Amino acid sequence: MDIRTVAVMGAGHGGYAAAADLTRRGFEIRLHARREAALQPIRDNGGIDARGVFDGRHMPALLTTDVAEAAAGADLVMLVVPSVAHAWYAERLAGVLEEGVPVFLDPGHTGGGLHFRAEMRRAGHDAPLETCETVTLTFISRIEAPASVGIYSYTRSLMFAALPGGATARLHEAVAPLFPEIRPASSVLETGFANINAVFHPPGMLLNAGWIESTGGDFLFYREGVTDAVGRVTAGIDAERLAVARALEVPATPFLEIFRNAGLTTREAMESGSISRACRESAPNATLRSPPSLDHRYVHEDVGYGLVPFAAFGRLAGVPTPTIDAHVALLSAATGIDYAGEGLTLERMGIAGLDAAALHRLVQEG
Repeated sequence: MDIRTVAVMGAGHGGYAAAADLTRRGFEIRLHARREAALQPIRDNGGIDARGVFDGRHMPALLTTDVAEAAAGADLVMLVVPSVAHAWYAERLAGVLEEGVPVFLDPGHTGGGLHFRAEMRRAGHDAPLETCETVTLTFISRIEAPASVGIYSYTRSLMFAALPGGATARLHEAVAPLFPEIRPASSVLETGFANINAVFHPPGMLLNAGWIESTGGDFLFYREGVTDAVGRVTAGIDAERLAVARALEVPATPFLEIFRNAGLTTREAMESGSISRACRESAPNATLRSPPSLDHRYVHEDVGYGLVPFAAFGRLAGVPTPTIDAHVALLSAATGIDYAGEGLTLERMGIAGLDAAALHRLVQEG
């Protein structure tokens, strides 16, 4: 499978970075956004200005708010959007996705591929469907100004898996020329349980809520916000994540090893066992400021589509998750959003009623 034309769905931090980088390297990119306001600055500027790991202005072949136009004739449809947008794209792609064209969720976070597949079926898409996913974005990037993106690093050693799992080797071979840092994983369960954004963003947001609201996020989220106490709470969430994965017989790696392998901290910090030190010594995250409020994907996505499915898998496996459950409850109270009810439940992933053996068969066979 030779991928030359890519529909990049989403004009946020990751979508800007992917569109600029892949255009720079000679791929034909169709960049989709749900609102014209997200695309107009690129039109006015004559392209996306990138700085960091490379510099320059790069104009995608197409800018559009029409999902069908972006997907028509594409070799790969790439969703570079928060997990909360997967259902919206599934509903619109169900009628236009050409048979045999894979959908790449960048990222899939936890259960993203299962959720997207279930939503496509609910929307009436009954043709064969292959998806693939990474657990986090392929770039560490931020939109710094209209039509300008800072790309601070490529995410290294990024786990990648397909649904069904039998397609992983073939889709990895096809997608690796676009993103050479991806590495095949055993299944989308392994990638899903490597979702470290759900491990450290929610405690960082919850335990810094007063600071966030009083300053509008005027502090360095990782360097200043992840103190020793926040790091210890994060370690508690991580321990529960690992316990659930073990019970389901899913390979899982501790937070600090994932963080180091992704190129996000020093070896010395990893070996110290301190999550707060690892965040302080994270060069790619060094200048990233806090979100200005709790109305942010660090809560909506990383709780509803990270901690909620971790807890759901825990119930499936019979493993308690008290620290995770406390974060879901407290952040629901803080925001007024019922994450346990509205987040990524077993029902929304299309796996309610399955036991562990049936779950493994589903992710391998589709």
